[in-house]
Amino acid sequence: MDPSRTPETEPTPPERTGPDAAADAPARRVARRWPLISGAVAVVLAFLLGALILTRGNGRPIEADAEWMEEILEHRSPVWEVPALVMNFLGAGIAGVIVIPLLIVVTLLVLRRPWAALYFVIATVVSAGLVQLLKTLFGRARPEDMLITSDFGSFPSGHVANAATMAVALGIIFPWLWVWIAGAVYTVAMMVSRTYLGAHWLTDTIGGLLLGAGVAVVLWAPLAAKLDGENTIARRRAAAPAKAPESNR
Repeated sequence: MDPSRTPETEPTPPERTGPDAAADAPARRVARRWPLISGAVAVVLAFLLGALILTRGNGRPIEADAEWMEEILEHRSPVWEVPALVMNFLGAGIAGVIVIPLLIVVTLLVLRRPWAALYFVIATVVSAGLVQLLKTLFGRARPEDMLITSDFGSFPSGHVANAATMAVALGIIFPWLWVWIAGAVYTVAMMVSRTYLGAHWLTDTIGGLLLGAGVAVVLWAPLAAKLDGENTIARRRAAAPAKAPESNR
């Protein structure tokens, strides 16, 4: 230990002061900046899209929906049904609602990221709740040419909303480019698979995308400092073992 340092001048490890102290200044200001506005705008746009569809044709497909579905029906093939059904399995049911989210939460807790785990759980639950609310509110009928069995309520797509929430939340928790790319690919694949299976119209998937991403961004705002602080602490923990051998030389 440096003799010039006293207990009063010795820096306090971030683990002792918590993630808030480890967060940088921009992260502390996030709650007062763009996430609340942009995320709320995305959620409102999802609501307005559903309202527009309902008022324009009483829930019937708009021109873009009809054209996209014609393309889908024309290019249906057993080769594409398998990946579409896999996405259907991953996006809902026991796998999508329980197993995958639980695995993510457990992983975050093992990595000592409790705030990230809490954020992921809240975002997932709120997103799913709003999906059911809008399904009940708009009551849009699903396409007739479905390859799977689904409950009533086509707008918005719950599979896509879940995928978008997961992608954005994990991209915020682990702010690496490859995480964002993987999340974007997964979400787009989910959108295509839902229309390919005839479970949703194109605008249903767009509404799910807006809703899921918007919820994740809105809920990020109040927890931004804690999540950023946990990231900083995790980086310091990872760097500590590498520095320890050098200090013993």
